[in-house]
Order: sequence, then structure tokens, then C-alpha cells
Amino acid sequence: MNHMSVTIGTPLQSSAFKVLLLGSGELGKEVVISLQRLGVEVHAADRYDHAPAMQVAHYQYTLNMANPEELKQLIAKVKPHLIVPEIEAIATEVLVEIEERQPATIIPSAKAVNLTMNREGIRRLAAEELGLPTSAYRFADSLESFRAACDDIGYPNFVKPVMSSSGKGQSRVKSFAEVDAAWEYAQTGGRVNQGKVIVESQIDFDFEITLLTVRAKNAETGEIETQYCDPIGHRQDSGDYVESWQPQPMTAVALEEAKRISHKVTTALGGCGIFGVELFVKGDKVWFSEVSPRPHDTGLVTLASQYQSEFELHARAILGLPVNTTRHSVAASAVIYAGVDDTNLSFSGLNLALANPNTDLRLFGKPEGFKRRRMGVATARAETTDQARELAQHAADQVIVNQN
Repeated sequence: MNHMSVTIGTPLQSSAFKVLLLGSGELGKEVVISLQRLGVEVHAADRYDHAPAMQVAHYQYTLNMANPEELKQLIAKVKPHLIVPEIEAIATEVLVEIEERQPATIIPSAKAVNLTMNREGIRRLAAEELGLPTSAYRFADSLESFRAACDDIGYPNFVKPVMSSSGKGQSRVKSFAEVDAAWEYAQTGGRVNQGKVIVESQIDFDFEITLLTVRAKNAETGEIETQYCDPIGHRQDSGDYVESWQPQPMTAVALEEAKRISHKVTTALGGCGIFGVELFVKGDKVWFSEVSPRPHDTGLVTLASQYQSEFELHARAILGLPVNTTRHSVAASAVIYAGVDDTNLSFSGLNLALANPNTDLRLFGKPEGFKRRRMGVATARAETTDQARELAQHAADQVIVNQN
């Protein structure tokens, strides 16, 4: 079999294989650890100093990644083999240009990063080009068009800025009386204030899942193949994940449909790596919600449930290595919030959180806390998802955040 052998050099030497991470949050931190284990030289960038992934990378850079000039300069300086965006707020036009000139590979692809940074791009691709089932939706870019869109879609509906992440600026609009306030709130919540929102009809679903979908090369043939982790159930609070569990029970028909949708959307986005595909499920019916072309926050549960976590899967896939999505345990994760707006925090009660041998903790090391900022996560393994959720939540509850 004549296939390319994957080679990785030595970090900090001229043979080094270099990865530049754009965005250095807690998910990026786990990806860096996975890459480091495989001998990769990692460069981590973010808009603030001492971000979680920077703390475990070989090099760190603080810059405004949404500024095309700053981003270009950084890429020219690092000369990475791979560029791995971990967040949406990046000057994606620079990535498109880099991909065309090919000094570096964008993970999973410039098209994927470009389309998914903006809810409009990915929704139009899914619904209009690929014909996938989604909620009814309208886009609006002025208060007037927004009022019309809300009336058109009906109530209750959901409003999200097209440029935002983790729940910022999202609201549920129950009647016309709430429309103007929802518009105002959406304008303050976008990552980059573009003034455009999506209005979505409320789908009557039983639960929502993240189907972690991996595009990775076959070791023998070098062909890209698609593999799936077991479905992850999750609970959100104002657009933000608070707990997740794996596996989420669902019908065989629904699981097949979830895989079909995920396969279609990830194939259209292209490249290699892990994708977090979010789906709504009712009985045998499945609707596409959104996709992130990178590890997903709800996938933190895979640290406890799978032989290779979503972070290891991502690291392997982007390096052209084979992956294994097998789950060995039933597990759950529960978020630990700062609960305060402050820096220099400390965390106590860790001994109690870890008293049960089936629990684990990740404290992210973020330099600053906000009331609703994730500072850590507890994971737990158990016989059933209900028991795992209870155990993870109990462990998270033991962690006390202190101001110093």
C-alpha cells in the first residue's frame, strides 16, 4: 500500500511541526496538551494575557485576532504548518487568503471557519444548499425588519445575533411586547456588533444533542473518513451549556438521521478535525441547529467517557493520524462558574469534590472571573446517565470560589 507516512519533528528545533492556535480558552488548552503529547510545537494566541491554553503552549501571543494586519504579522512570524481557530472572532478573510497561497493549512478549512463564524452563513448552507431540516428562520438587520420577522415567524421565537457565541445576546421572545427589548439585547451581545440577528421559530423537541463528528484520514488509504462519537445530551441555561452527559438515549432511526445530517454538513465544510454538530430531536425526527468546526464545550464529558477525548480526536485528525471514537463509560459533566466578577480567585473544597473515586475536575486557570464565566468543570462516571449527572453536579457544588 503506497501511502504517505506522517512525520513530526522536535519542538523548538528546525524540524519542529508547528501549530498556531487562534483563541486559547479551556477547550484549546486540552487540545494543546494532546498536541504536546505527540511532539508538536504549539503557539497559542488570544486577546488577553495568560489565557488557559497559553499556560501549556511553547509560545504565547496577545493580540486582536479580529484585526487583519495583526493576524497576518503573527502568521508571518510563526510560520505554522497548521492554523487552528478556537473561537469565532477572527479576521477570517486572512485565513481564506492564507489557504489560497497555501503556506499553512487552516483547520478544518477556511470555508468552514468563514461560514460558521456567522450564523447566517451556516444556516443558509444547511437549509438552502443542503436541504437539511431546520427551524423556520428569518434574518433582520434593522428594528423595523426585525419586528416584521418576529411577526412572520410567530411567538414564542428565539433571537440570536448572527455573530456571537455561548449564549451572548440571545433571548426568547414570547410576544410582540418583548420585541424591541430583544433587539436592544441582541445588539449588545454580538461578538462583533454587526447589527444582524436571526429569528428562529421554537421547535417542539424532546431534547437536544451534540453529535461530535470526526473527519480523519484512514491509516491505510489516506482517504478522509467520517466517524461519530456517541450522542451527547446537554442542558442549557440562557444559551450556555451547564451540564452534559453521554450517551443520550435516542431511537435508532433518530440516530441514523442525526448521522446523515452531520455527515452532510461536515462534508460540505471539508477538511479534517472534529465538529460539534448541534441537533434537536423529537421521537424519530431530527433538526439541524448549528455546528462548530472544533471541539465543543458539551464535549468536555468525553474526558471521562471515551478512550480518546474530543481533544485527542481533534489533535490526531488534524495531524493526519487515525482516530478511535469508542466510549468506555457512561459519564456526565457539570460546569463550575466563577459566580463573581474578580481576578486572583482561589478554589477550595477540591478534596470533597474528588472524594468519590469516579469523579474528576478540570480547573481552567482563567486569570479573571465573571459571574457567568466557566472556571472549571466536574466530570463523573456511573452506571446510568442520571447517576453520572447527579455525581458530576455534586462534585461541582463542592467547589467554592473565593475572592482573595
